[in-house]
Amino acid sequence: MAVYTEVSVEDLDALLAKYDIGQVMAFKGIAEGVENSNFYLGTDKGQYILTLYERRVAAGDLPFFLGLMEHLAQKGVNCPLPVQDREGRILQTLAGRPAAFVTFLPGYSLRRPRPAHCHSLGEALARLHLAGRDFALNRDNALSVRGWQELFASIEGLADRLVPKISASLERHLGDIAAHWPTDLPRGVIHADLFPDNVFFLDNRVSGLIDFYFACNDLFAYDLAISMNAWCFEVDGAFNVTKARALFAGYNSVRALEADEVAALPLLARGAAIRFFLTRAFDWFNTPDTAFVKRKDPMEYWRKLAFHDGVKHAGAYGL
Repeated sequence: MAVYTEVSVEDLDALLAKYDIGQVMAFKGIAEGVENSNFYLGTDKGQYILTLYERRVAAGDLPFFLGLMEHLAQKGVNCPLPVQDREGRILQTLAGRPAAFVTFLPGYSLRRPRPAHCHSLGEALARLHLAGRDFALNRDNALSVRGWQELFASIEGLADRLVPKISASLERHLGDIAAHWPTDLPRGVIHADLFPDNVFFLDNRVSGLIDFYFACNDLFAYDLAISMNAWCFEVDGAFNVTKARALFAGYNSVRALEADEVAALPLLARGAAIRFFLTRAFDWFNTPDTAFVKRKDPMEYWRKLAFHDGVKHAGAYGL
């Protein structure tokens, strides 16, 4: 989450006049994340998140994102619910941006998850995958292999500012991953961005999943690889196989991975590292200085890519 577009008191009051969600008690921007402008709203009737959709979020994708949250909630996945105004509308326009309210989830995100947290995350991710199987809408992953190549082209002249000659190495990685990327593994709705700040806990168990604005239809095992990259490396960059083993054990306890999915994990993990290196690098060079958001270091994911380059078998991940 982040704040790119400010909301005036007058505009907020005009928007709230369409809803029956109470009188404002608190309203403030939320700084985490990099995609949309987000605000916490507390009223005398409840707590909500107001999101203004911008940057890479296309207005045409919003029915998928918001409909998916409604669908998952009906299937028992604890996630935010879009809030309807008095006329039954969810999408609004605010400060020139598409906007929507969703319900606020209680819980806390973790800076340093333990293996037990990773196990609970694996269970929650598998439940999400199963719950999304009959969701009626479809959204292709715009940040899969073709999207990575387009992102690389957009920063090719800038990437070497991070590390000299990194562009040549990146081009080789992209070519190799594209040549071997699997297309026949189990697939369906994935979250595609399940970082620790998008997962809430209560009593050391997952209590809610948020930020579905990268959700799409893609490989389940790729979603798991994204989560492994986000949850199973320590602050110093070391891979924690105990956390990875717990993550996969939790996932397998709900939805058992097929043998082909396990075999593909090293390649999928490399792809996941490339994806977040590229989007972070793009944001590194393109985020406005005035934005109320902290840019994330793309080199963190370059180091993770280097680790996965040395993995020849999923046994290195504790499987």
